[in-house]
Amino acid sequence: MQETSKNKQILLVGNPNVGKSTVFNLLCNKKQKTGNYAGVTVASHSGHYDYRGESFEVIDLPGSYSVYPTSEDEAIFSKYLIDEQQHYAGVVYILEALSIKRGLLLFQQIQDLGIPALLVVNQIDQAERRGISIDLEELSKELKVTVLSTNAKQNQGIDELRQEIYKNSFSKSEKVSFEIPMEQKGLVFKILSETKEENQYKVWTLLSSDTYLGKLETVQDQMNDDAVKCLVPKRLQTQETIRRYQNIDRIVGKVLSKKPQFKELLTEKLDKVLVHRFWGYIIFGAILLFIFQSVFFLAEYPMNWISDFFLWLSTFANTHLPEGPINSLIANGIIPGLGGIMVFAPQIGILLYFLYLLEDSGYMARVIFLMDRFLRPFGLNGKSIVPLVSGTACAIPAIMSTRNIENVKERLITILVTPFMTCSARLPVYSIIIGLIIPNRYFGGISYKALMLMAMYFLGFFTSLMASLILKKIIKSKGTSFLVMDLPSYKMPLFGYDFKLVLGKVWEFITGAGKIIFLVSIIIWVFSYFGPKQKEDQFVATDVKLEQSYLAKMGKSIEPAIAPLGYDWKMGVGILTSFVAREVFVGTMSTLYSLDEDAPEGRIIDKMRADVKPNGEKVFNFATGISILFFYAFAMQCVSTLAVVYKETKSWKWTMAQLVGMSGLAYVASLIVYQILK
Repeated sequence: MQETSKNKQILLVGNPNVGKSTVFNLLCNKKQKTGNYAGVTVASHSGHYDYRGESFEVIDLPGSYSVYPTSEDEAIFSKYLIDEQQHYAGVVYILEALSIKRGLLLFQQIQDLGIPALLVVNQIDQAERRGISIDLEELSKELKVTVLSTNAKQNQGIDELRQEIYKNSFSKSEKVSFEIPMEQKGLVFKILSETKEENQYKVWTLLSSDTYLGKLETVQDQMNDDAVKCLVPKRLQTQETIRRYQNIDRIVGKVLSKKPQFKELLTEKLDKVLVHRFWGYIIFGAILLFIFQSVFFLAEYPMNWISDFFLWLSTFANTHLPEGPINSLIANGIIPGLGGIMVFAPQIGILLYFLYLLEDSGYMARVIFLMDRFLRPFGLNGKSIVPLVSGTACAIPAIMSTRNIENVKERLITILVTPFMTCSARLPVYSIIIGLIIPNRYFGGISYKALMLMAMYFLGFFTSLMASLILKKIIKSKGTSFLVMDLPSYKMPLFGYDFKLVLGKVWEFITGAGKIIFLVSIIIWVFSYFGPKQKEDQFVATDVKLEQSYLAKMGKSIEPAIAPLGYDWKMGVGILTSFVAREVFVGTMSTLYSLDEDAPEGRIIDKMRADVKPNGEKVFNFATGISILFFYAFAMQCVSTLAVVYKETKSWKWTMAQLVGMSGLAYVASLIVYQILK
């Protein structure tokens, strides 16, 4: 065993979808997102925990099948594993009980790199249900490593893992299990003699890598540069894999036994329907419709409670604070602005909770498999559905999750079209506009509002496909890709844990949007409270009517550009402020209507519904409402998303093309639908 290292940093590694993130969360008491499909972790995550007076840092690396990176997330894994070897004490390798043969390939590569390791066999209960028995003692002898068993979903074996980490039970292999082929040995030894490197296998990996092992590359780098090619053909990777599996087959034959004639499991039965070429799509559509129905039905009461609370709070502040600017700022500016966005927290929470349950159960992996054939003609592959579906929560982590897409062209296309997906920031806008223009009626037990919301989500998805089809013709790249993936067994979701995750995400939404709304509300109040002088002896008038304020004058200055879309100056101000974040539109409208003395008392949606133009026509009529929905379906309207697009592509050309293209499409589409429907 290795002597205790002063460095208490531990790496958590393994194949994708083996439970690494769940183990990480249990070890470090974190709330990192987990999901029963590959690609959830696309960047390294760090956490700490204390045990018996010592502190340990755990780095959760993206899942990988090999030390040879084929995608951005695997490059993160390889770079950290090799370049930071002197900084960590050892590797905790998570091996899934149902995929021992596949998992041992990467484990033996890590051993041959001379990295101290501790092996954890996770989800062993799943293997037992399939009649599979694993001799952990024999496995430990064969690999000459400490082997533990865990069931991370049930929090079993985690204390034993902490104890073994504390004892520094990391084994360093004394012998390389992979025998370097004779025809390359001369080159390997020549490099060894000319460098300070002592590990033969590390030299071998550098020879057989397409690019420098662990080198992080952006999309732009890969599009413009074929990179440094290997000194010898890539067939060496295949040669290594074949030789390793010969040894792995021998090990698996000794440690694994399977009971004959066990009955077909639930996973096999469900997959006959859920990944069916016809019924699979029907069921997926039905699940989405159920979720959208729930977004309106389940959220109705908590939304009303939140709305009533902020209405009461605004009235209370107006009554008890001294009359003057402070009263107006707090009662008519800040409180309505914050309330206007927080009221939609229940809907966002419900949507995210259902998405987490689908991911946790293993169904999302089936969606990836199901959608691969459908997405191919558009220049995407099945893995693209992960960022597209994740984009319904937020485009930022969704764009980052494209790192597990191996083909650079498909990754770039996915990055550029993901913002079309309806994110949680659009949900408040959609919800309030749909509430204004769609009647509260039902069709076959399904509300019109739920159908309209589902239509908006499908509009975003359809637009992303059309954009992908165009980009497929524009972006030139060599090579084809194939989807190779394991379908994990279905698992009971962690309802309580997922609920805690959702609470955390909703709180992030409230605090993140709240800070912006707070600042925007103050700015809006300032420009609405003051106006140009009405008399010669005045420079600035205070506490003016909203129509006479500086804000109204600024809004009316852009009205000629937005009037053809059906918008008045208030909506124009809302659109401008929402460039920071889409949800700011609702907070801005809430503040504006609260400051409007002519608006009736009540909730924001009632004030907006009652607003009329000078000719008596409703401001938020059907044509205007549809125009707004189309505008926010297509417009970028998010500075943070722009930043992450540039970060992932390192290309101003593609970032600005995306901004201009989406903004132009939003304006033209809104113009057309309004002119047709008005």
